[in-house]
Amino acid sequence: MNQPLKPLDVTELRQSARQHIEEGAVTAGYSANRQEVIDLLNEALATELVCVLRYRRHHFMASGIHSQATAAEFLVHSNEEQGHADQLAERIVQLGGEPDFSPDTLTKRSHAEYVEGATLGDMIRENLVAERIAIDSYRHAIEFVGADDPTTRRLFESILEVEEEHADELADLLTQVPDKPRAL
Repeated sequence: MNQPLKPLDVTELRQSARQHIEEGAVTAGYSANRQEVIDLLNEALATELVCVLRYRRHHFMASGIHSQATAAEFLVHSNEEQGHADQLAERIVQLGGEPDFSPDTLTKRSHAEYVEGATLGDMIRENLVAERIAIDSYRHAIEFVGADDPTTRRLFESILEVEEEHADELADLLTQVPDKPRAL
């Protein structure tokens, strides 16, 4: 059972807010290991950026009878993954870190892989695999930050929700697309 919340000492709160003001949003009440959270956010950033690039490629390379609608879905997913990357980078900066956009190490830091896929079915499958990886990665991240960083936890939770929607949409697409090699 939770202990009763003791009254907030406003004088102490005001005094504490004036200390270390250069740290912005990171106050004395922040209880997570900031560097570990920044590292986790940078891994998620790399994963999102790899997903943006893979979805973009698939958008342009999709061909076949069902390709137009599927390519459009790939583009929507790419744009949403880019939005996630932007949110993650913003949070990294809020925590006093630097977002790592280095292309030299991007695929090494990403949890998901960049797989081109030869057919429309391959592309859908590879994107679905990547979404499933992201889902489990975000679940792990949510558990890791727990109550120590509720803002980052909520960010991870909101991204997880979209990744689950992506996986569901891709699973539906997979049942509708015949899997024939793409003619070159």
